[in-house]
Amino acid sequence: MAKEKALQDLFLDTLKDIYFAEKKILSALPKMAKAAQSPKLKAAFEKHLTETDGQVERLEQVFASIDETPKGKTCDAIMGILDEGKEVMDEYKGMPALDAGLLAAAQAVEHYEISRYGTLRTWANELGYKDAVKLLDATLKEEKATDSALTQLAISEVNQHAETAQAA
Repeated sequence: MAKEKALQDLFLDTLKDIYFAEKKILSALPKMAKAAQSPKLKAAFEKHLTETDGQVERLEQVFASIDETPKGKTCDAIMGILDEGKEVMDEYKGMPALDAGLLAAAQAVEHYEISRYGTLRTWANELGYKDAVKLLDATLKEEKATDSALTQLAISEVNQHAETAQAA
């Protein structure tokens, strides 16, 4: 008979999932920055690459705080989102709508991360993992700030460029 699984098991599994996801994002961001045509979008991807490095370190601290070894678990969701981003890079290479597509793909990643970090922070609180709550909350705030910055960039520049280039 299978072992009963509790919230602690779910927390650890989800922690492994987001750890895997962040590592994959680390390898995708430089490609997205290189593909971006807008200097501001390129800079946003490069800034988030630095933040993601810190987020991986924070996740390693979360693992340590619950006496676990940092280990990833394949995250099919992030693989699908990143595959969509690759598809945009291939299908829209050199085209006016490329940056709008890259930005949308990046926001899909951010929304996934916001969902995961919010859930993990809530569960860490339930489980009494005080250090983990602080670490996860710091990352959640960064992810929300990145999403907000990407939204502003989409509205102020990227979407307009894709649209006006099409109209020309």
